[in-house]
Amino acid sequence: MKKLLSLALLSIISTVGLSQSSTLGNWLIYFGNKQLGDRWNLHHEVQHRNYNALGDLEQLLLRTGIGYDLTENNNNVLLGYGFIHSQNYIVNSDEKIEVDEHRIFQQFITRQNFGRVGLQHRYRFEQRWIENRDFKLRFRYFLSINMALSNPRMEDKTFYLSAYNEIFINNQNVLFDRNRLYGGLGYRLSRLVRFELGYMNQFLNNGGRDQVNVITFLNF
Repeated sequence: MKKLLSLALLSIISTVGLSQSSTLGNWLIYFGNKQLGDRWNLHHEVQHRNYNALGDLEQLLLRTGIGYDLTENNNNVLLGYGFIHSQNYIVNSDEKIEVDEHRIFQQFITRQNFGRVGLQHRYRFEQRWIENRDFKLRFRYFLSINMALSNPRMEDKTFYLSAYNEIFINNQNVLFDRNRLYGGLGYRLSRLVRFELGYMNQFLNNGGRDQVNVITFLNF
C-alpha cells in the first residue's frame, strides 16, 4: 500500500513537472456543507485561482446555495448563487482586465457506492450576468470517481484516489466552452474532514491550462 501511495504522489508530481512548459497555475479550494435538519443543507465554497503558484490572481469564486436531500445521502437538489471576480490578461501584454460575474444556478447530484468505489454525477444549469451587460446560459455535466486505498471503504483515516471529468456547454455562439480533467490523491481524516491534492487540465477552444489543486472538504 505504501508503494501504491508513493507511486500516486510521484505521478502527480511528475505530471506537474512536465506541465511547467505550459501555463501552470494553482487553485486553493474550500468546500463546506452544513446540515440544516434531516434533509436541508447549506453549501458554501471559496476558490482562489492563481496563474502561478500563488500571488498572481486569476479568479476569486464565492458560491453558496440551499440544498435538499430527496433521498438519504444519495440524491440532492440545490439552488445557488455565485460571485466570480476575474483578472484576465490582455493578449501580448502584462496588463489585466477585471471582470465581475453573478450567477444563479440549479443542480442535481446523485451518488452510488460499489464497495471501494464511489461514483457521483452532477448536473448544473447556470444563468450568468457578466459585468451587468451580457447574459448567458450554460450547462455543466460532472462525473467523479473516488476509490478507497488504505481501507475497504471510505472510512476515517483512509487514503483514496480521486478523478473527475466535467464538460461545459454554452447556449449560443460556440457551444463547447471547456472540459476539465482531474486526477488526485485524497485523505479522509474523518466523516467531517478530508483533503485532496491533484492535477487538472482544462481543454479550451483556444488552447489549454494546467492547475495544481489543493482542496479541503468540511461537513458540519
